[in-house]
Amino acid sequence: MAENVATKVREIIAEQAMVEPCEVALDATLESLGVDSLGLVETVFAIEEAFDVHVPFNANDPESKSFDISSVASIVKAVEALIAEAK
Repeated sequence: MAENVATKVREIIAEQAMVEPCEVALDATLESLGVDSLGLVETVFAIEEAFDVHVPFNANDPESKSFDISSVASIVKAVEALIAEAK
């Protein structure tokens, strides 16, 4: 399941960054991929829809540690944790 989560998260981010999923490295930041604040919000909504989870994200405070967006890998890890909590 973890590989599927990473693949889907990378696909979602790639769509917002308008790049191919293979170009979304796990150590990349959203900023380095060109995802702006609106793209970040759309990414959060897409993750919620794709995984049927609620992302504790505050668009007014994107640096909040409740959902780590510091890298693609940290987003994948946070989504995996949300999925585990939902079970």
